[in-house]
Amino acid sequence: MRFTVKWTGRPAHRIPYPVPIVNERFVLWASTNAFTTWVIRHVATRLDPWLFKASNGRFTSMGKPSMPMVTLMTAGAKTGKPRPVHLACIEHEGQRLVVASAMGQQRHPAWRYNLEAHPEIGVQAPGERYRARAELLDDREKDAVWPLIKETIPQMVVYEQRTDRNIGVFRLVPLTDS
Repeated sequence: MRFTVKWTGRPAHRIPYPVPIVNERFVLWASTNAFTTWVIRHVATRLDPWLFKASNGRFTSMGKPSMPMVTLMTAGAKTGKPRPVHLACIEHEGQRLVVASAMGQQRHPAWRYNLEAHPEIGVQAPGERYRARAELLDDREKDAVWPLIKETIPQMVVYEQRTDRNIGVFRLVPLTDS
């Protein structure tokens, strides 16, 4: 199956650190083809939370992040055991949003069920760690931010074409110490 995707790139003001300029179409293809999808699902998902934490957000298994990233420390929905998950995120109105795309698979990612069962999580972003509450956006809120998500994370265009399910978006609301 072949996808036609037009990517205009991210506005430079949204990039929080210098990123080398590479061919955008190649990056999009490389990050959504079957082989890379397999590597990300089976290798990077296990390495990235550890690498991101050890480098304080400077590196992942694919090198320097080319978009904002976070590692969430969730509790397993059934077991309650700690489950780290490394994700791209976007900043919107002072809060981070993460997308439960599962790279366009027909089933939701396991971490979505973890967040729904245990919404209080740990968040690590470059240079900071904090506790947050994950809130699933309703369809109206999601529709309002979806164009920004597709602009910031262009792979979402391909992931959206791969599945019929409603891809969830979570807002990470920092918890205050009380």
